[in-house]
Amino acid sequence: MVILLSLFLIMPHQSLIHSIEQILPLTPGQKAILKEAFHTAEVKKKEVLLKEGEITKYSYFVVEGLLRMYATDDNGFDHNIQFAINGWWMSDMLSLLNQTPASFNIEAIEDSRLLTISQPGKESLLQTIPGLNIYFRQLSENALAAYQQRFAINLSLTAQERYGKLCERYPLLIQRLPQKHIASYIGVTPEFLSKMLNRPFNSK
Repeated sequence: MVILLSLFLIMPHQSLIHSIEQILPLTPGQKAILKEAFHTAEVKKKEVLLKEGEITKYSYFVVEGLLRMYATDDNGFDHNIQFAINGWWMSDMLSLLNQTPASFNIEAIEDSRLLTISQPGKESLLQTIPGLNIYFRQLSENALAAYQQRFAINLSLTAQERYGKLCERYPLLIQRLPQKHIASYIGVTPEFLSKMLNRPFNSK
């Protein structure tokens, strides 16, 4: 595992190739095409990749680091919508597909290394390697299922239960997120979350 992680740090495209090959095999030629299609980017903690109202240009694949997508309400409070850690994707999909102003912001929570691809670049890639449609379709289906589940959880569970579900489903993510971002994601204030976590038997 240590050798594999080191390889990802040296060759960032290998992380994406590994993700894709969990679903479909790639030939050496297809791997070379992928490396040409995606560009590397390094962003610093708190750097903003997308601002609400801008036109989304890229999809981001996280090689290493942590991103968040959030909306800001009229009172200036942030509401976290989605996170992305190593091996996950992020973009404002409606803005990207329709080239309309983004509804969300995307920011790096940690220093991050990314692979980026534009929508025209992705469409060209899918024409060149049609099998990738399976990979991206599965990503879309998993994302839709996750959003539906989160919607149901927010309707039916208490804040403590929502926190428990987040820990259960994403244990690696929860270890890296500052409490203020966890609070925003489950819909409570940081103060409420802190008090909740300090209660006896808070995991129940």
